[in-house]
Amino acid sequence: MNRFAALLDRMSYEASRNAKIRLMADYFRSTPDPERGLALAALTGALSFANAKPALVRQLIMERADPVLFEMSYDYVGDLSETVALMWPKGGGAPAHAPLLSEIVHGLSTLSKSALPRRLGDWLDGLDETGRWALLKLITGAMRVGASARLAKTAVASLGQGLTTVTPDEVELVWPGLEPPYESLFAWVEARGPRPHTSNPAPFRPVMLAHAIEEADFTDLAPGDFRAEWKWDGIRVQAVAGTGPDGQRVTRLYSRTGEDISEAFPDLAEAIAFDGAMDGELLIVRGGRVEPFNVLQQRLNRKSVSVKMMAEFPAHIRAYDLLVEDGEDLRERPFTVRRARLEALVGRLGSARVDLSPLVAFSGWEDLTAARRDPAAAGAGADAGAVEGVMIKRADSLYLPGRPKGPWWKWKRDPHTVDAVLMYAQRGHGKRSSFYSDYTFGVWTDGEDGADVLVPVGKAYFGFTDEELKQIDAFVRRFTVNRFGPVREVVHEKEAGLVLEVAFEGLARSTRHRSGVAMRFPRIARLRWDKPPGEADRLETLEALLG
Repeated sequence: MNRFAALLDRMSYEASRNAKIRLMADYFRSTPDPERGLALAALTGALSFANAKPALVRQLIMERADPVLFEMSYDYVGDLSETVALMWPKGGGAPAHAPLLSEIVHGLSTLSKSALPRRLGDWLDGLDETGRWALLKLITGAMRVGASARLAKTAVASLGQGLTTVTPDEVELVWPGLEPPYESLFAWVEARGPRPHTSNPAPFRPVMLAHAIEEADFTDLAPGDFRAEWKWDGIRVQAVAGTGPDGQRVTRLYSRTGEDISEAFPDLAEAIAFDGAMDGELLIVRGGRVEPFNVLQQRLNRKSVSVKMMAEFPAHIRAYDLLVEDGEDLRERPFTVRRARLEALVGRLGSARVDLSPLVAFSGWEDLTAARRDPAAAGAGADAGAVEGVMIKRADSLYLPGRPKGPWWKWKRDPHTVDAVLMYAQRGHGKRSSFYSDYTFGVWTDGEDGADVLVPVGKAYFGFTDEELKQIDAFVRRFTVNRFGPVREVVHEKEAGLVLEVAFEGLARSTRHRSGVAMRFPRIARLRWDKPPGEADRLETLEALLG
Protein backbone atom coordinates (compact mmCIF):
# COMPACT_ATOMS: atom_id res chain seq x y z
CA MET A 1 0.00 0.00 0.00
CA ASN A 2 2.86 2.37 0.74
CA ARG A 3 4.18 2.08 -2.85
CA PHE A 4 0.74 2.78 -4.28
CA ALA A 5 0.39 5.73 -1.91
CA ALA A 6 3.74 7.09 -3.08
CA LEU A 7 2.54 6.82 -6.69
CA LEU A 8 -0.64 8.77 -5.96
CA ASP A 9 1.30 11.39 -4.00
CA ARG A 10 3.77 12.01 -6.83
CA MET A 11 1.04 12.12 -9.44
CA SER A 12 -0.95 14.67 -7.45
CA TYR A 13 1.96 17.12 -7.76
CA GLU A 14 2.78 16.34 -11.40
CA ALA A 15 1.17 18.57 -14.03
CA SER A 16 2.63 16.97 -17.17
CA ARG A 17 0.55 14.32 -18.93
CA ASN A 18 3.60 12.44 -20.18
CA ALA A 19 5.19 12.53 -16.74
CA LYS A 20 2.05 10.99 -15.21
CA ILE A 21 2.18 8.22 -17.82
CA ARG A 22 5.85 7.54 -16.99
CA LEU A 23 5.10 7.41 -13.26
CA MET A 24 2.31 4.88 -13.75
CA ALA A 25 4.31 2.84 -16.26
CA ASP A 26 7.31 2.65 -13.89
CA TYR A 27 4.98 1.51 -11.09
CA PHE A 28 3.33 -1.17 -13.26
CA ARG A 29 6.72 -2.35 -14.54
CA SER A 30 8.27 -2.73 -11.09
CA THR A 31 5.24 -4.00 -9.16
CA PRO A 32 4.21 -7.67 -9.26
CA ASP A 33 0.75 -9.12 -9.84
CA PRO A 34 -1.83 -8.78 -8.39
CA GLU A 35 -0.75 -5.50 -6.72
CA ARG A 36 -0.30 -3.60 -9.97
CA GLY A 37 -3.61 -4.84 -11.37
CA LEU A 38 -5.50 -3.65 -8.31
CA ALA A 39 -3.73 -0.30 -8.55
CA LEU A 40 -4.86 -0.07 -12.18
CA ALA A 41 -8.42 -0.89 -11.09
CA ALA A 42 -8.29 1.88 -8.48
CA LEU A 43 -6.97 4.42 -10.99
CA THR A 44 -9.65 3.57 -13.54
CA GLY A 45 -12.52 3.59 -11.04
CA ALA A 46 -13.18 -0.15 -11.35
CA LEU A 47 -13.30 -0.79 -7.59
CA SER A 48 -16.28 -0.25 -5.33
CA PHE A 49 -16.92 -1.46 -1.79
CA ALA A 50 -20.44 -1.91 -0.43
CA ASN A 51 -19.62 -1.42 3.26
CA ALA A 52 -16.83 1.16 3.02
CA LYS A 53 -18.34 4.63 2.74
CA PRO A 54 -17.31 8.16 3.75
CA ALA A 55 -19.71 7.98 6.71
CA LEU A 56 -17.60 5.16 8.19
CA VAL A 57 -14.47 7.30 7.88
CA ARG A 58 -16.16 10.19 9.68
CA GLN A 59 -17.33 7.85 12.44
CA LEU A 60 -13.82 6.51 13.03
CA ILE A 61 -12.10 9.90 13.24
CA MET A 62 -14.78 11.29 15.58
CA GLU A 63 -14.07 8.38 17.95
CA ARG A 64 -10.35 9.23 18.00
CA ALA A 65 -10.33 13.04 17.80
CA ASP A 66 -12.41 15.90 19.08
CA PRO A 67 -15.52 16.07 16.83
CA VAL A 68 -15.64 19.86 16.89
CA LEU A 69 -11.97 20.11 15.95
CA PHE A 70 -12.55 17.62 13.12
CA GLU A 71 -15.50 19.59 11.73
CA MET A 72 -13.52 22.83 11.87
CA SER A 73 -10.51 21.18 10.22
CA TYR A 74 -12.64 19.54 7.54
CA ASP A 75 -14.34 22.84 6.80
CA TYR A 76 -10.97 24.48 6.29
CA VAL A 77 -9.15 21.69 4.43
CA GLY A 78 -12.17 20.78 2.32
CA ASP A 79 -11.09 17.18 1.67
CA LEU A 80 -12.21 14.32 3.91
CA SER A 81 -9.29 11.97 3.14
CA GLU A 82 -6.65 14.62 3.68
CA THR A 83 -8.24 15.87 6.91
CA VAL A 84 -8.52 12.41 8.47
CA ALA A 85 -5.04 11.35 7.31
CA LEU A 86 -3.50 14.35 9.05
CA MET A 87 -5.61 14.13 12.22
CA TRP A 88 -5.34 10.37 12.76
CA PRO A 89 -3.58 9.84 16.13
CA LYS A 90 -0.25 8.02 16.15
CA GLY A 91 -0.27 4.87 18.28
CA GLY A 92 2.40 4.18 20.86
CA GLY A 93 4.74 1.18 20.96
CA ALA A 94 5.98 -0.82 17.97
CA PRO A 95 4.85 0.21 14.49
CA ALA A 96 1.74 -1.61 13.32
CA HIS A 97 1.65 -3.79 10.22
CA ALA A 98 1.66 -1.83 6.93
CA PRO A 99 -0.86 -3.72 4.75
CA LEU A 100 -0.48 -4.57 1.07
CA LEU A 101 -2.93 -3.07 -1.42
CA SER A 102 -4.25 -6.57 -2.18
CA GLU A 103 -4.86 -7.18 1.52
CA ILE A 104 -6.86 -3.97 1.78
CA VAL A 105 -8.93 -4.60 -1.36
CA HIS A 106 -9.72 -8.15 -0.21
CA GLY A 107 -10.75 -6.89 3.22
CA LEU A 108 -12.90 -4.07 1.90
CA SER A 109 -14.64 -6.52 -0.44
CA THR A 110 -15.28 -9.34 2.05
CA LEU A 111 -15.49 -7.97 5.60
CA SER A 112 -18.92 -7.54 7.13
CA LYS A 113 -20.26 -4.12 8.01
CA SER A 114 -19.69 -4.80 11.71
CA ALA A 115 -16.12 -6.11 11.30
CA LEU A 116 -14.88 -3.46 8.89
CA PRO A 117 -14.45 -0.47 11.29
CA ARG A 118 -11.94 -2.26 13.51
CA ARG A 119 -9.92 -3.57 10.56
CA LEU A 120 -9.92 -0.17 8.88
CA GLY A 121 -8.65 1.37 12.10
CA ASP A 122 -5.82 -1.20 12.21
CA TRP A 123 -4.83 -0.38 8.63
CA LEU A 124 -4.78 3.34 9.34
CA ASP A 125 -2.61 2.71 12.41
CA GLY A 126 -0.11 0.83 10.24
CA LEU A 127 0.30 3.52 7.59
CA ASP A 128 1.97 6.89 7.55
CA GLU A 129 0.14 10.09 6.60
CA THR A 130 0.54 9.52 2.85
CA GLY A 131 -0.55 5.90 3.16
CA ARG A 132 -3.62 6.86 5.18
CA TRP A 133 -4.51 9.51 2.62
CA ALA A 134 -4.25 6.97 -0.24
CA LEU A 135 -6.29 4.37 1.66
CA LEU A 136 -9.05 6.86 2.33
CA LYS A 137 -9.01 8.02 -1.29
CA LEU A 138 -9.48 4.37 -2.27
CA ILE A 139 -12.50 4.07 0.03
CA THR A 140 -14.17 7.32 -1.00
CA GLY A 141 -13.48 6.69 -4.70
CA ALA A 142 -12.14 10.19 -5.26
CA MET A 143 -8.53 9.79 -6.41
CA ARG A 144 -8.29 13.27 -7.99
CA VAL A 145 -4.64 12.89 -9.03
CA GLY A 146 -5.19 14.14 -12.57
CA ALA A 147 -5.18 10.69 -14.19
CA SER A 148 -8.13 9.62 -16.29
CA ALA A 149 -8.92 5.98 -17.01
CA ARG A 150 -7.64 6.57 -20.56
CA LEU A 151 -4.30 7.85 -19.22
CA ALA A 152 -3.88 4.76 -17.03
CA LYS A 153 -4.58 2.48 -19.99
CA THR A 154 -2.05 4.43 -22.04
CA ALA A 155 0.53 3.73 -19.34
CA VAL A 156 -0.28 0.00 -19.53
CA ALA A 157 0.13 0.02 -23.31
CA SER A 158 3.56 1.66 -22.96
CA LEU A 159 4.84 -1.42 -21.09
CA GLY A 160 5.05 -3.23 -24.41
CA GLN A 161 7.61 -0.90 -26.00
CA GLY A 162 10.25 -3.08 -27.62
CA LEU A 163 8.17 -6.20 -26.95
CA THR A 164 4.80 -5.65 -28.61
CA THR A 165 3.02 -2.94 -30.58
CA VAL A 166 -0.04 -2.72 -28.35
CA THR A 167 -1.66 0.72 -28.57
CA PRO A 168 -3.92 2.50 -26.06
CA ASP A 169 -6.84 2.02 -28.48
CA GLU A 170 -6.26 -1.75 -28.48
CA VAL A 171 -6.23 -1.76 -24.68
CA GLU A 172 -9.56 0.13 -24.77
CA LEU A 173 -11.03 -2.50 -27.10
CA VAL A 174 -10.24 -5.47 -24.85
CA TRP A 175 -10.91 -3.61 -21.58
CA PRO A 176 -14.69 -4.24 -21.25
CA GLY A 177 -14.15 -7.99 -21.04
CA LEU A 178 -11.52 -7.81 -18.30
CA GLU A 179 -11.72 -7.87 -14.51
CA PRO A 180 -9.18 -6.92 -11.82
CA PRO A 181 -6.35 -7.73 -11.31
CA TYR A 182 -5.93 -7.79 -15.13
CA GLU A 183 -3.18 -10.43 -15.19
CA SER A 184 -4.06 -11.46 -18.76
CA LEU A 185 -3.83 -7.81 -19.88
CA PHE A 186 -0.35 -7.33 -18.44
CA ALA A 187 0.75 -10.68 -19.90
CA TRP A 188 -0.43 -9.58 -23.34
CA VAL A 189 1.25 -6.15 -23.40
CA GLU A 190 4.47 -7.71 -22.07
CA ALA A 191 4.42 -10.43 -24.78
CA ARG A 192 3.89 -13.22 -22.24
CA GLY A 193 0.41 -14.23 -23.33
CA PRO A 194 -2.26 -13.94 -26.04
CA ARG A 195 -4.61 -11.06 -26.59
CA PRO A 196 -7.40 -11.27 -23.99
CA HIS A 197 -10.84 -12.07 -25.28
CA THR A 198 -14.29 -12.17 -23.75
CA SER A 199 -16.91 -14.88 -23.94
CA ASN A 200 -19.65 -12.33 -23.22
CA PRO A 201 -22.13 -12.56 -26.13
CA ALA A 202 -23.19 -8.93 -25.59
CA PRO A 203 -20.03 -7.01 -24.62
CA PHE A 204 -19.64 -3.25 -24.35
CA ARG A 205 -17.44 -1.55 -26.96
CA PRO A 206 -15.58 1.68 -26.07
CA VAL A 207 -17.46 4.65 -27.48
CA MET A 208 -16.14 7.33 -29.80
CA LEU A 209 -16.44 10.89 -28.53
CA ALA A 210 -16.38 14.29 -30.23
CA HIS A 211 -14.41 17.48 -29.64
CA ALA A 212 -16.19 20.78 -29.10
CA ILE A 213 -15.66 22.86 -32.23
CA GLU A 214 -14.37 26.42 -32.11
CA GLU A 215 -14.88 29.17 -34.67
CA ALA A 216 -11.26 28.91 -35.82
CA ASP A 217 -11.62 25.19 -36.56
CA PHE A 218 -13.98 25.77 -39.48
CA THR A 219 -11.24 27.39 -41.59
CA ASP A 220 -9.46 24.03 -41.87
CA LEU A 221 -12.57 21.93 -42.50
CA ALA A 222 -14.11 21.35 -45.94
CA PRO A 223 -17.93 21.04 -45.68
CA GLY A 224 -18.01 18.37 -48.38
CA ASP A 225 -15.93 16.03 -46.23
CA PHE A 226 -18.50 15.95 -43.43
CA ARG A 227 -22.01 14.81 -42.56
CA ALA A 228 -24.15 16.41 -39.85
CA GLU A 229 -26.73 15.08 -37.38
CA TRP A 230 -28.74 16.61 -34.60
CA LYS A 231 -27.26 16.41 -31.12
CA TRP A 232 -30.09 15.09 -28.96
CA ASP A 233 -30.67 16.05 -25.34
CA GLY A 234 -30.68 12.52 -23.89
CA ILE A 235 -27.99 10.15 -22.72
CA ARG A 236 -25.56 8.21 -24.89
CA VAL A 237 -26.26 4.48 -24.92
CA GLN A 238 -25.03 1.37 -26.65
CA ALA A 239 -27.60 -1.34 -27.42
CA VAL A 240 -25.99 -4.78 -27.76
CA ALA A 241 -27.43 -8.24 -28.39
CA GLY A 242 -25.99 -11.68 -29.08
CA THR A 243 -26.42 -15.38 -28.51
CA GLY A 244 -24.43 -17.21 -25.86
CA PRO A 245 -22.77 -20.63 -26.22
CA ASP A 246 -25.82 -22.19 -24.55
CA GLY A 247 -28.06 -20.74 -27.25
CA GLN A 248 -29.61 -18.19 -24.90
CA ARG A 249 -30.20 -14.71 -26.29
CA VAL A 250 -28.62 -11.85 -24.33
CA THR A 251 -29.49 -8.15 -24.68
CA ARG A 252 -27.72 -5.31 -22.90
CA LEU A 253 -28.04 -1.55 -22.70
CA TYR A 254 -24.87 0.28 -21.65
CA SER A 255 -24.12 3.88 -20.74
CA ARG A 256 -21.25 5.58 -22.53
CA THR A 257 -18.92 4.59 -19.68
CA GLY A 258 -19.86 0.92 -19.95
CA GLU A 259 -22.30 0.73 -17.03
CA ASP A 260 -24.99 -1.88 -17.59
CA ILE A 261 -28.33 -0.05 -17.28
CA SER A 262 -30.47 -2.82 -18.81
CA GLU A 263 -32.48 -3.49 -15.64
CA ALA A 264 -33.77 0.09 -15.61
CA PHE A 265 -35.05 -0.19 -19.22
CA PRO A 266 -36.58 -3.65 -19.70
CA ASP A 267 -39.08 -2.18 -22.18
CA LEU A 268 -36.22 -1.78 -24.69
CA ALA A 269 -35.11 -5.43 -24.57
CA GLU A 270 -37.57 -6.55 -27.26
CA ALA A 271 -36.57 -3.62 -29.47
CA ILE A 272 -32.95 -4.86 -29.61
CA ALA A 273 -34.00 -7.59 -32.06
CA PHE A 274 -30.70 -7.97 -33.89
CA ASP A 275 -27.25 -9.45 -33.34
CA GLY A 276 -24.73 -6.68 -32.99
CA ALA A 277 -24.06 -3.33 -31.33
CA MET A 278 -25.81 -0.04 -32.02
CA ASP A 279 -24.79 3.44 -30.84
CA GLY A 280 -27.47 6.01 -30.14
CA GLU A 281 -29.29 8.32 -27.77
CA LEU A 282 -31.69 7.22 -25.04
CA LEU A 283 -34.79 9.42 -25.05
CA ILE A 284 -38.37 9.46 -23.82
CA VAL A 285 -40.80 9.68 -26.74
CA ARG A 286 -44.51 10.26 -26.10
CA GLY A 287 -47.10 10.96 -28.75
CA GLY A 288 -44.42 10.84 -31.42
CA ARG A 289 -42.47 13.68 -29.79
CA VAL A 290 -39.15 13.65 -27.93
CA GLU A 291 -39.55 14.84 -24.36
CA PRO A 292 -37.08 17.18 -22.58
CA PHE A 293 -34.20 15.74 -20.59
CA ASN A 294 -35.90 16.41 -17.25
CA VAL A 295 -38.59 13.88 -18.28
CA LEU A 296 -35.92 11.25 -19.01
CA GLN A 297 -34.48 11.90 -15.56
CA GLN A 298 -37.59 10.27 -14.06
CA ARG A 299 -36.23 6.93 -15.24
CA LEU A 300 -32.51 7.35 -14.73
CA ASN A 301 -30.53 5.89 -11.80
CA ARG A 302 -33.18 3.27 -11.02
CA LYS A 303 -32.34 -0.37 -10.37
CA SER A 304 -35.85 -1.45 -11.32
CA VAL A 305 -38.88 0.19 -12.86
CA SER A 306 -42.62 -0.42 -12.53
CA VAL A 307 -45.03 -1.22 -15.35
CA LYS A 308 -46.79 2.08 -14.68
CA MET A 309 -43.56 4.04 -15.05
CA MET A 310 -42.66 2.25 -18.29
CA ALA A 311 -46.06 3.18 -19.68
CA GLU A 312 -45.84 6.78 -18.51
CA PHE A 313 -42.22 7.29 -19.62
CA PRO A 314 -41.66 5.02 -22.67
CA ALA A 315 -37.96 4.63 -23.46
CA HIS A 316 -36.70 5.06 -27.00
CA ILE A 317 -33.40 4.73 -28.86
CA ARG A 318 -32.53 7.18 -31.62
CA ALA A 319 -29.72 5.38 -33.45
CA TYR A 320 -26.83 7.09 -35.21
CA ASP A 321 -24.13 4.44 -35.64
CA LEU A 322 -23.71 0.70 -36.09
CA LEU A 323 -20.61 -0.92 -34.61
CA VAL A 324 -21.24 -4.63 -35.14
CA GLU A 325 -23.81 -6.56 -37.19
CA ASP A 326 -24.19 -10.34 -37.37
CA GLY A 327 -20.68 -10.90 -36.06
CA GLU A 328 -19.06 -8.40 -38.47
CA ASP A 329 -17.10 -5.60 -36.80
CA LEU A 330 -17.88 -2.39 -38.69
CA ARG A 331 -15.79 -0.01 -36.62
CA GLU A 332 -12.98 0.04 -39.18
CA ARG A 333 -15.38 0.87 -42.01
CA PRO A 334 -16.07 4.52 -43.01
CA PHE A 335 -18.95 6.38 -41.39
CA THR A 336 -20.94 6.44 -44.65
CA VAL A 337 -20.76 2.64 -44.90
CA ARG A 338 -21.81 2.19 -41.28
CA ARG A 339 -24.61 4.69 -41.77
CA ALA A 340 -25.99 2.82 -44.81
CA ARG A 341 -25.93 -0.46 -42.87
CA LEU A 342 -27.65 1.26 -39.92
CA GLU A 343 -30.42 2.67 -42.12
CA ALA A 344 -31.08 -0.79 -43.54
CA LEU A 345 -31.11 -2.40 -40.08
CA VAL A 346 -33.49 0.14 -38.53
CA GLY A 347 -35.79 -0.32 -41.53
CA ARG A 348 -35.84 -4.09 -41.01
CA LEU A 349 -36.50 -3.78 -37.29
CA GLY A 350 -39.64 -1.73 -37.86
CA SER A 351 -39.78 -0.99 -34.13
CA ALA A 352 -41.64 1.90 -32.55
CA ARG A 353 -38.88 1.95 -29.91
CA VAL A 354 -35.96 2.45 -32.31
CA ASP A 355 -35.66 5.01 -35.07
CA LEU A 356 -32.92 6.70 -37.06
CA SER A 357 -31.35 10.01 -36.15
CA PRO A 358 -31.80 12.04 -39.35
CA LEU A 359 -28.95 13.67 -41.19
CA VAL A 360 -29.02 17.46 -41.48
CA ALA A 361 -28.73 18.66 -45.08
CA PHE A 362 -26.20 21.45 -45.67
CA SER A 363 -23.99 22.64 -48.52
CA GLY A 364 -21.77 24.97 -46.50
CA TRP A 365 -21.06 26.08 -42.97
CA GLU A 366 -23.49 28.98 -43.37
CA ASP A 367 -26.33 26.49 -43.99
CA LEU A 368 -25.34 24.46 -40.93
CA THR A 369 -25.13 27.61 -38.83
CA ALA A 370 -28.72 28.44 -39.78
CA ALA A 371 -29.87 24.87 -39.00
CA ARG A 372 -28.19 24.99 -35.60
CA ARG A 373 -29.87 28.31 -34.88
CA ASP A 374 -33.36 27.09 -35.89
CA PRO A 375 -33.64 23.26 -35.82
CA ALA A 376 -37.42 23.36 -36.33
CA ALA A 377 -37.02 25.02 -39.73
CA ALA A 378 -34.21 22.63 -40.71
CA GLY A 379 -36.10 19.38 -40.35
CA ALA A 380 -36.24 18.72 -36.61
CA GLY A 381 -39.91 19.72 -36.52
CA ALA A 382 -41.73 19.02 -33.27
CA ASP A 383 -38.55 17.54 -31.77
CA ALA A 384 -36.64 20.83 -32.07
CA GLY A 385 -36.94 21.44 -28.34
CA ALA A 386 -34.87 18.32 -27.67
CA VAL A 387 -32.05 19.39 -29.99
CA GLU A 388 -29.01 20.81 -28.19
CA GLY A 389 -26.85 21.36 -31.27
CA VAL A 390 -25.35 19.45 -34.17
CA MET A 391 -22.76 16.70 -34.56
CA ILE A 392 -20.31 17.03 -37.47
CA LYS A 393 -18.68 13.78 -38.61
CA ARG A 394 -16.17 13.08 -41.35
CA ALA A 395 -17.73 10.88 -44.01
CA ASP A 396 -14.66 8.61 -44.02
CA SER A 397 -14.19 8.49 -40.22
CA LEU A 398 -13.60 5.14 -38.55
CA TYR A 399 -15.18 4.41 -35.19
CA LEU A 400 -12.26 4.96 -32.84
CA PRO A 401 -12.33 4.66 -29.03
CA GLY A 402 -11.72 7.77 -26.97
CA ARG A 403 -11.78 11.35 -28.25
CA PRO A 404 -9.53 11.61 -31.33
CA LYS A 405 -9.40 15.18 -32.62
CA GLY A 406 -10.56 15.71 -36.17
CA PRO A 407 -13.08 13.00 -37.14
CA TRP A 408 -16.04 14.07 -34.97
CA TRP A 409 -17.03 17.50 -33.71
CA LYS A 410 -19.90 18.70 -31.53
CA TRP A 411 -21.37 22.16 -31.99
CA LYS A 412 -23.80 22.87 -29.19
CA ARG A 413 -26.42 25.61 -29.37
CA ASP A 414 -25.51 28.85 -27.64
CA PRO A 415 -26.41 28.67 -23.95
CA HIS A 416 -29.07 30.78 -22.30
CA THR A 417 -27.82 33.53 -20.02
CA VAL A 418 -29.30 35.42 -17.11
CA ASP A 419 -27.98 38.14 -14.82
CA ALA A 420 -28.39 36.91 -11.24
CA VAL A 421 -27.33 38.21 -7.84
CA LEU A 422 -24.87 36.33 -5.62
CA MET A 423 -26.66 35.32 -2.39
CA TYR A 424 -24.61 32.60 -0.64
CA ALA A 425 -21.12 31.14 -0.91
CA GLN A 426 -19.29 28.12 0.47
CA ARG A 427 -15.69 26.95 0.39
CA GLY A 428 -14.71 24.45 -2.28
CA HIS A 429 -12.82 21.18 -1.89
CA GLY A 430 -9.27 20.10 -2.60
CA LYS A 431 -7.21 22.89 -4.12
CA ARG A 432 -10.15 25.27 -3.67
CA SER A 433 -10.60 24.60 0.03
CA SER A 434 -9.18 28.04 0.90
CA PHE A 435 -11.54 29.88 -1.46
CA TYR A 436 -15.27 30.53 -1.43
CA SER A 437 -15.92 28.97 -4.81
CA ASP A 438 -19.42 27.42 -4.61
CA TYR A 439 -22.14 29.99 -5.22
CA THR A 440 -25.90 30.26 -4.90
CA PHE A 441 -27.51 33.04 -6.94
CA GLY A 442 -31.00 34.42 -7.40
CA VAL A 443 -33.24 36.68 -9.47
CA TRP A 444 -35.92 39.17 -8.50
CA THR A 445 -39.61 38.39 -8.17
CA ASP A 446 -42.68 39.89 -6.50
CA GLY A 447 -42.85 39.24 -2.75
CA GLU A 448 -45.99 38.69 -0.73
CA ASP A 449 -46.11 42.37 0.20
CA GLY A 450 -45.59 43.47 -3.39
CA ALA A 451 -41.94 44.43 -2.87
CA ASP A 452 -39.22 42.79 -4.95
CA VAL A 453 -37.40 39.87 -3.30
CA LEU A 454 -34.58 37.65 -4.45
CA VAL A 455 -35.37 33.97 -4.95
CA PRO A 456 -32.56 31.40 -5.50
CA VAL A 457 -32.56 29.83 -8.98
CA GLY A 458 -29.31 27.87 -9.11
CA LYS A 459 -25.85 26.97 -7.88
CA ALA A 460 -22.54 26.98 -9.74
CA TYR A 461 -18.91 26.30 -8.95
CA PHE A 462 -17.13 26.67 -12.30
CA GLY A 463 -16.91 28.84 -15.39
CA PHE A 464 -14.76 31.59 -13.84
CA THR A 465 -11.01 32.13 -14.18
CA ASP A 466 -8.54 31.87 -11.28
CA GLU A 467 -8.34 35.65 -11.14
CA GLU A 468 -12.14 35.98 -11.05
CA LEU A 469 -12.26 33.37 -8.27
CA LYS A 470 -9.95 35.55 -6.17
CA GLN A 471 -12.16 38.58 -6.83
CA ILE A 472 -15.36 36.78 -5.81
CA ASP A 473 -13.66 35.28 -2.75
CA ALA A 474 -12.54 38.75 -1.64
CA PHE A 475 -16.08 40.07 -2.12
CA VAL A 476 -17.56 37.23 -0.04
CA ARG A 477 -15.13 37.78 2.82
CA ARG A 478 -15.65 41.53 2.83
CA PHE A 479 -19.44 41.59 2.50
CA THR A 480 -20.58 38.64 4.58
CA VAL A 481 -23.75 39.55 6.48
CA ASN A 482 -24.63 36.17 8.02
CA ARG A 483 -23.27 32.66 8.51
CA PHE A 484 -25.02 29.28 8.49
CA GLY A 485 -22.37 26.70 9.36
CA PRO A 486 -19.95 26.62 6.40
CA VAL A 487 -22.24 28.82 4.28
CA ARG A 488 -21.84 32.59 4.15
CA GLU A 489 -24.65 34.92 3.20
CA VAL A 490 -23.42 38.00 1.38
CA VAL A 491 -25.06 41.36 0.93
CA HIS A 492 -27.69 41.19 -1.83
CA GLU A 493 -29.78 44.31 -1.96
CA LYS A 494 -30.97 46.49 -4.82
CA GLU A 495 -28.10 48.93 -4.28
CA ALA A 496 -25.37 46.60 -2.99
CA GLY A 497 -24.21 43.19 -4.14
CA LEU A 498 -22.49 41.30 -6.95
CA VAL A 499 -24.22 40.43 -10.23
CA LEU A 500 -23.12 37.26 -12.02
CA GLU A 501 -23.90 36.47 -15.64
CA VAL A 502 -24.94 32.82 -15.48
CA ALA A 503 -24.97 30.57 -18.55
CA PHE A 504 -27.06 27.41 -18.59
CA GLU A 505 -28.14 24.76 -21.11
CA GLY A 506 -31.80 24.48 -20.29
CA LEU A 507 -34.57 25.05 -17.81
CA ALA A 508 -37.27 22.85 -16.30
CA ARG A 509 -40.11 23.33 -13.86
CA SER A 510 -39.33 22.00 -10.40
CA THR A 511 -41.34 21.45 -7.23
CA ARG A 512 -38.12 20.99 -5.22
CA HIS A 513 -36.92 24.56 -5.78
CA ARG A 514 -38.52 27.59 -4.16
CA SER A 515 -38.36 29.48 -7.45
CA GLY A 516 -40.22 26.69 -9.27
CA VAL A 517 -37.48 26.33 -11.91
CA ALA A 518 -34.28 24.30 -12.17
CA MET A 519 -31.31 25.14 -14.38
CA ARG A 520 -29.32 22.54 -16.29
CA PHE A 521 -25.52 22.85 -16.19
CA PRO A 522 -25.34 26.40 -14.79
CA ARG A 523 -21.91 28.08 -14.75
CA ILE A 524 -20.54 31.56 -14.18
CA ALA A 525 -19.99 33.23 -17.57
CA ARG A 526 -18.63 36.56 -16.30
CA LEU A 527 -18.74 39.01 -13.42
CA ARG A 528 -20.98 42.05 -13.89
CA TRP A 529 -19.22 44.61 -11.70
CA ASP A 530 -20.75 47.21 -14.03
CA LYS A 531 -24.34 46.28 -13.20
CA PRO A 532 -26.24 47.27 -10.04
CA PRO A 533 -28.04 44.34 -8.38
CA GLY A 534 -31.37 46.11 -8.81
CA GLU A 535 -30.98 45.70 -12.60
CA ALA A 536 -30.52 41.93 -12.46
CA ASP A 537 -33.07 39.76 -14.26
CA ARG A 538 -36.44 38.71 -12.92
CA LEU A 539 -37.98 35.28 -12.46
CA GLU A 540 -40.45 36.09 -15.23
CA THR A 541 -37.53 36.13 -17.69
CA LEU A 542 -36.74 32.52 -16.85
CA GLU A 543 -40.36 31.42 -16.84
CA ALA A 544 -40.73 32.82 -20.35
CA LEU A 545 -38.16 30.27 -21.56
CA LEU A 546 -40.45 27.48 -20.38
CA GLY A 547 -43.22 28.68 -22.67
